[in-house]
Amino acid sequence: MRNPLFLLFLASGIVFLFTGCFKEDERIIPYDRGEKITMVAPMTQNYKYQVYIDLDQQAIVSTNHKADFDLMFENSAEGFRIMLNTAGFMKAAQTGKYDLSEVLSQAGFTYLFDPSSGNRDSTAIGNWMTIEGTDTTYSNEVYVIDRGYDEFGNVLGFRKITFDSLIGSSYYFSVANLNGSNMIQGRVDKDPNTNYSYFSFNNGGSQVYPEPSKQSYDLLFTQYTTLLFTNDGTAYPYLVTGALINPFNTFVAVDSMSTFDSISLQGIGTFTFSDKLDVVGYNWKDVLGDVETGNVFYEVKPEKIYVLRTRNEMYFKLRFVNFYATEGSEAGEKGYPTFEFQRL
Repeated sequence: MRNPLFLLFLASGIVFLFTGCFKEDERIIPYDRGEKITMVAPMTQNYKYQVYIDLDQQAIVSTNHKADFDLMFENSAEGFRIMLNTAGFMKAAQTGKYDLSEVLSQAGFTYLFDPSSGNRDSTAIGNWMTIEGTDTTYSNEVYVIDRGYDEFGNVLGFRKITFDSLIGSSYYFSVANLNGSNMIQGRVDKDPNTNYSYFSFNNGGSQVYPEPSKQSYDLLFTQYTTLLFTNDGTAYPYLVTGALINPFNTFVAVDSMSTFDSISLQGIGTFTFSDKLDVVGYNWKDVLGDVETGNVFYEVKPEKIYVLRTRNEMYFKLRFVNFYATEGSEAGEKGYPTFEFQRL
């Protein structure tokens, strides 16, 4: 019979042998998800502001007037698409003309809107340039831009424009009023720190900078144009109010079946994520009342939950809880989307 002290020593050695295989830095430290956070995006009752939100920092990154710009230019190295500011119901028409002096009216053209999904193959401006191998050609077609409306419904007017070239990281174009006045030679330089570069027709025309760094935000609260459908399936453009995602490495899944508290990081694998810009969109609220008279009110749908994977590869769950201000002199006013979120 072995000495009991020997058996105790042997057992202790085995325990040491197995526990000694695990390094100290391989231990998994529990992650603190933190409490639920509630934030408000103050667009105001006329929806005149665009509000950029960073969930990780629980902060409003920046705010700008929705009519601060007219055109958006892709900033990626290979990018060449040009988009409209759909927050004002902007649209554009190809004229079939190739000299600005030939276009003197906005009438007689077919106008198109940019898709709210962000699909780059269906923009209103379309393929103003073509790349085939090492050759680049420009259509030099004249477009008429309908600038849409301001927050009070005032018409902002029309411009005619030709996009001349993209040389290096600079876009060049010519723009004027329909009668030929206020002709300018425009230039916009790409900025790799943001998703787009921006140009405003206001004050003689200039490059403007409404978007913060693409590394600094997750959601953009704004008005935007989208397609809705009548009861018989006919599509029509409509100006809606909601949230668009950061185009830079941001993805969202939608869940209307789970409860907010039940969604956890362990269940992420069951979700289908999308990078469509309007995946959060406007449909987290219902419009109730008489739309024709404008006597309506908005009711949010807190059962609709969004799971975001951000540019920093962090996961958050989010839902909307109100569309009206609850504090201060604005209490009771629409245009103050309130949402709660929690890190997973």
